[in-house]
Amino acid sequence: MGISVPQLLIIMLIVLLLFGTKKLRGIGADLGSAVKNFKDEMGKGGKDDEQQAQQTTQRREELSHDSTGRVIEGEVTKQKDKERV
Repeated sequence: MGISVPQLLIIMLIVLLLFGTKKLRGIGADLGSAVKNFKDEMGKGGKDDEQQAQQTTQRREELSHDSTGRVIEGEVTKQKDKERV
């Protein structure tokens, strides 16, 4: 039903003849570096999110105080435009 070992060897031989060993080696190296870079960036993603959350929290705290040091609390609402035509 599936691909047997002799069929797989024939396919590998044809690919080797078409592309050559140097090109296949280059493709393998490129794929390996791409996977490594992807893993590195995925590891950094969580750290970046935590830093951004801290910066956002600090900025909110800074903005919640006016120049006199009083805490400003309120709610922002959107006013609907009643003059629509």
